[in-house]
Amino acid sequence: MANERKEIELPSGRIRYREAGSGPPVVFVHGYLVDGRLWDGVVDRLADRCRCIAPDWPMGAQQVAMNPTADLSPPGVAATISDLLEALDLEDVTIVGNDSGGAMSQVLATRHPGRIGRLVLTNCDTHENFPPGIFKALPPLAKLPRGMAIVGAPFRIGALGRLSFRPFARTRIPDELVASWLRPGLTDPAINRDLKKVTVGMNKRFTLEAAAKLKGSELPILMPWAPGDRFFPISYAQRLAADCANARIVEIEGSKTFVPLDQPQRLADEIAQFAQSS
Repeated sequence: MANERKEIELPSGRIRYREAGSGPPVVFVHGYLVDGRLWDGVVDRLADRCRCIAPDWPMGAQQVAMNPTADLSPPGVAATISDLLEALDLEDVTIVGNDSGGAMSQVLATRHPGRIGRLVLTNCDTHENFPPGIFKALPPLAKLPRGMAIVGAPFRIGALGRLSFRPFARTRIPDELVASWLRPGLTDPAINRDLKKVTVGMNKRFTLEAAAKLKGSELPILMPWAPGDRFFPISYAQRLAADCANARIVEIEGSKTFVPLDQPQRLADEIAQFAQSS
């Protein structure tokens, strides 16, 4: 099957992405300080049934910096995702979001709904849980002079950087993958600038607004959610599903936040069935 890395120039900057397979289009949205490789296991198992597009979004781990004027607030990132859908002329797209990428996906679905046919949210920020828990300290910290140096300090110590990802997955994430996620924001001033924009922009007002707009929406929403996640409790998924007319939850056992890493086959099967539904 076709499996290639591509690049596309959008108004906010250049985006690299992996594309594989054919069929109903599925576009993946990863979260903070990771890139499109988060979805590799899912894409490998889904590309025989769907056209999979897994970009490296500007969330602080991308290899290419965005334009200096790029808006990387949640609405800005959502606009960039919408620009990609338009540039690739995708229609009736299934959007799949995880972690803070799920927040961006909710903003996308409510502000740029035209090309979106379905929404899949694995464990992610919703309502006032954006960012979650201890990460609520990051946006105000990033606003301070040299705030990003403080944010990045623990990640400069290799062992601490690796440990910081451990709570998000049952699967051991390869050390070299974690290092490659952290390196751009630590070593490239332009990507550090992008990371600061994303960090400062995380705010519950965007997910609360999206939840209010989704209330009563007929948009088909699937939530393959790992229960027991201390960052993204399933109670938030249940709250969102209760308010949406066409949403359902599928519990994914044996996983933490990074469902694409922990349960790629199960997630691929759920996405395939959902994306192929009328």
